[in-house]
Amino acid sequence: MKIIFLDTKTMGDIPNLKTVEDFGSLTLYEQSLPEQVTERIKGHDIVITNKVKLDKKIIAASPDLKLICIAATGTNNVDLDFAREKGIPVKNARDYSTHSVAEVTFTLILSLLTQIHYYDEFVKSGKYSRHDIFTHIGRPFWQLFGKQLGIIGLGNIGSHTARIAEGFGMKVTYYSSSGKKRHPSYPLMELDELLRTSDIVSIHSPLNEKTRNLLGYEQLQKMKPTALLINTGRGGIVKEKDLVKALNENLIRGAALDVFEQEPMSPDNPLLEVRDKDKMILTPHIAWASLEARTHLMEIVYQNIKSFVEENKKSV
Repeated sequence: MKIIFLDTKTMGDIPNLKTVEDFGSLTLYEQSLPEQVTERIKGHDIVITNKVKLDKKIIAASPDLKLICIAATGTNNVDLDFAREKGIPVKNARDYSTHSVAEVTFTLILSLLTQIHYYDEFVKSGKYSRHDIFTHIGRPFWQLFGKQLGIIGLGNIGSHTARIAEGFGMKVTYYSSSGKKRHPSYPLMELDELLRTSDIVSIHSPLNEKTRNLLGYEQLQKMKPTALLINTGRGGIVKEKDLVKALNENLIRGAALDVFEQEPMSPDNPLLEVRDKDKMILTPHIAWASLEARTHLMEIVYQNIKSFVEENKKSV
């Protein structure tokens, strides 16, 4: 087998990147531009891609291709229908980042609630050394205990986030864009009720026709003025311009985003124009990417290739 990984830079430095060499020769590229993909794939049996697109034209020009492995959960970068028509299986990866995303979600929530960056700077700047009493309460901060967490999207990540919230003594509610009741212990709410009653709204939903632009200015107006909005789900669920307007008008207390409508974001993204920078935390789509999660992701890719190879041996 000849195996090629088209965009290893998306995986970073992980210890098991090359383990798929167990199944044949391996070619690695940090990045692959659209115009480079067809030529690079030629002669390879197995292609691994995270975000590089494999459309009908590319697949049609790759007669040796026998398996496509997506080093991610989403499959929108591959023409699944055409791959199926050509008899090429497409295997993705699921549930590798559940703990990572949920933990980063609470990192963002706690950072906004506790204002820890302010207090850290107070000590490191030398101000605490010149202070007149043992403590300094320069900014109010809040605890999680007793707060209501409204989760949009109670899949694997949303459910794990809910379990962590219970450990903090929070009340958990959720909204399902499909309308399905997913957990007997948590109240299922309509979106308006969830926004109106929650102290923190955390998004863990996929981006689809039901969730695109789900939260705009009209919806943000319904949230408590003390509420926080967290999005570690998908960009495009929150209207970024409307969120900036809501923050600048003090409609909500703060927000943290790890995902954006365009990634990487453009230099003129409106999110960079929030007047009070302490009300907003922005991270570059890293919630999924703990070292453990990326290593586990590669383990799943390995197992997907192993299963394919074993199945083909049986059919020979």
